[in-house]
Amino acid sequence: MNFLAHAHLSGSNKDILLGNFIADAVKGKKFLDFRQDIQTGILLHRQIDTYTDSHALFKQSVSRVRKDFGRYSAIVMDIFYDHFLARNWKHYHEDELAVFAAHVYGILGRNVLILPSRTKRLLPFLVSQNWLTSYAQFDGLKQVFSGMDRRTGGISGMDKAVDVIRQNYDDLYADFKDFYPELIDFSKSKLDDLTREFKNTK
Repeated sequence: MNFLAHAHLSGSNKDILLGNFIADAVKGKKFLDFRQDIQTGILLHRQIDTYTDSHALFKQSVSRVRKDFGRYSAIVMDIFYDHFLARNWKHYHEDELAVFAAHVYGILGRNVLILPSRTKRLLPFLVSQNWLTSYAQFDGLKQVFSGMDRRTGGISGMDKAVDVIRQNYDDLYADFKDFYPELIDFSKSKLDDLTREFKNTK
């Protein structure tokens, strides 16, 4: 899953959301450098990624576009799934997407001094281009994918990602619609487990 889904799956704790959001920029045991709830968010992120990558429905989605993106297929699918979440946000969260996005940007901004360097570099673009809401629209997706394709030297095929999602929209959305409720349940359960584990180590 990508930025929006990870933020959504974090629950109401702001530090857990922060950890979940920055986790890709925190390698190995570096998560221990952060305060406890941020550590929880980082570990939750890792569990979500493992669960998603091994899930039959996500694998099915990836297989639908593998001919177009090869080894980049799972990365593309993470963003496609964020698109489906953003497009259907009202089914998954009580706040409007713009309100939730502003909440996330605020958490990141207030914690800028402890953000990993990779996240700090990304933050101005994330906020100015409003990535979390732009995922809902094809124009926003196109902008995100164009930037990613440039960073791969044009070999990823991501410049055609919007055409691919249009062509496979119904099947990919059906996969997401069945998968995401299962991921929500998994994330809630795993978050409870991690919180309990931290309490037991005190």
